[in-house]
Amino acid sequence: MRVSLERAEQLAHESLRALGYSAQECRTIAGHLLDCELRGLEYGGLARIPSIAERLSASPPNGEATRVTRESAVSAQLDGADRVGYLVADEATHIAIEKARTSGIGAVGANNTWYTGMLSRYAEQIVADGMVAWMASNATPWVAPFGGSEARFGTNPMCVGFPSNGVPVIWDIGISEIIHAQAVIAARTGRPLPAGVAYDFDGAPTRDPVAALAGSFINWGGHRGSGLGIVVQLLGVLAGSPILPGHLQEFGFFVLAMRPDLFVDPGEFRNSVSEYAAQIRGTRRLDAGVPVRVPFERSVALRAKRIARGWIDVEDVVYAAVLALSERRR
Repeated sequence: MRVSLERAEQLAHESLRALGYSAQECRTIAGHLLDCELRGLEYGGLARIPSIAERLSASPPNGEATRVTRESAVSAQLDGADRVGYLVADEATHIAIEKARTSGIGAVGANNTWYTGMLSRYAEQIVADGMVAWMASNATPWVAPFGGSEARFGTNPMCVGFPSNGVPVIWDIGISEIIHAQAVIAARTGRPLPAGVAYDFDGAPTRDPVAALAGSFINWGGHRGSGLGIVVQLLGVLAGSPILPGHLQEFGFFVLAMRPDLFVDPGEFRNSVSEYAAQIRGTRRLDAGVPVRVPFERSVALRAKRIARGWIDVEDVVYAAVLALSERRR
C-alpha cells in the first residue's frame, strides 16, 4: 500500500517506542530503516520492525549500554550489550570518525550485537567527512560455502567508500544470492523465493522461504564469493564475535575510517575519484539503453526520486504489523 514518508516515519517512531527504545534511539533506527525504503531495499526497511519485535520477545534486552572494553589512540573495541546493531554500529562509526580526525586512522570493532543493517549508511557518514571507509559485518551462519549445503557464514556484507566532489563511490555488497531479510519477508507474504538461491535443511534446492530459513542460502560468485564470505566472517571474529554467532546474536562489526592526507592531498584525491567515476560512466555501452554506473549512484538517484514524490510502497502485511505495534503505545 502507498504510505506517505511522514506517515512511515511516524509509524516507525511509534512502533519502536512501543518496543522500549528511547526517542534518540528511535531516530537512529527509524532513520536507517527509512533510508532503506528510499533506496529500494524495502526488505530492510519497515519490514525489519516486526523482526526486531520478535527478536526482543525471544531475548529481552538487558538494559545495559554499549561500553568500550579496549581503546588506543587509533582504535576501540565495543561490547554492544546485545543491543540492535543500528545503534551499536552507528556508535562505532562515530568513534572511528573522531579517532581518524585526530590520528588519521580510526579502527573500531564491535561485538555482541545483531541487525547491523545497510553498511553503506555508515560509510556515507565517513565519506561525508572526507575520509575513506572500509567495514564488514558477520552474522548468524545462514549461507553455505561453495561446494556445500550447510550454513557456515552469514550473508556478510562488506563495504568500501571513497569521497568525491559529487556522489561518493560506495560499494556495499553481501555475499549470498539473497539476504536473510528477503527470506523473512517472503515468508511473511507467502511468496516463493527465486530459483537457485537456497537449500532446505537436507540440502535440496528450495523456493520455500520457511524451508530456506531452516536450511541455507547459496553464495554468489562460486568459490570467489565463498572466499569473501569467509573473510568477512573472520573480520567479525577480529571484532570479537564467536566464529559461528548464534541466531540473531553476537554479530561482529568492523569499521575503519582513514584520512586521505596520510598518503595524498585530500583535494587531489577527491578529484581523482571524481575523474575515475566519470571515466567509468563514459565507458562504451554494450546496450545503449543500459547505463554504466558507479556504485552508489543508483541508490542516491532513487532516494532523491522517492523523497521528491513523498511516498513509498509498503507490503500490506508489513504495514499491519507495524501499525499494530504502534498502537500498543497509545
